Amino acid sequence: MPMTFHCELSDQDLAHFKQAIAKAQAAAAGKSDDDVTAAARSLLAVAAKTTLPDFIAKRLDTLDAMIAMLADEAWSLPDEDRARVKAAMAYFSESDDLIPDDLPVLGFFDDAIAIELSAAEIRHELDAYAEFCEYRQEQAESRGLDAAAVGRADWLSARRDELINRMHRRRNREQGGGYGSSSGYAGSSYTSKAWRPGPLRVR
Repeated sequence: MPMTFHCELSDQDLAHFKQAIAKAQAAAAGKSDDDVTAAARSLLAVAAKTTLPDFIAKRLDTLDAMIAMLADEAWSLPDEDRARVKAAMAYFSESDDLIPDDLPVLGFFDDAIAIELSAAEIRHELDAYAEFCEYRQEQAESRGLDAAAVGRADWLSARRDELINRMHRRRNREQGGGYGSSSGYAGSSYTSKAWRPGPLRVR
């Protein structure tokens, strides 16, 4: 029988997480893409071996999208945008979790919150990438291709440039701070079910 569990984080709680994320970002400043994503991939590999609450599973799927954004040759983010995504993933490249990952189920709770906070900072990047993945899959299917085998085709590159330009415009227009629509931790999804080269989607 399902049970609803509500958890409210105070401003002090959020400040604690933000401080941990900022510390990790400073420590990860000189790390390569591979260094930053390796720890995140490891986290997903460990999480895949256990049954997790939907709250955590949905956030781990968002982390998978962050990894895929950096690895996807067809998406090919500009350097400035790659740096933003890497900074959002920095928390997972450090070993000092607020809650140890080997604690059953709850060990991923702090990771899920960190993902939600980090995703709020790159929501436009995540939205644009999700749309790109959907477009690639739709076009691949209509052309009789395997989405996983589609590289930087002309039609795909044109859509990519369009989406990245729109992503920049939306980010530049945005005013104010905070966590936007993600502040309630209500399970907002920045991702789609379309194929992408992330650890959770590659079989």
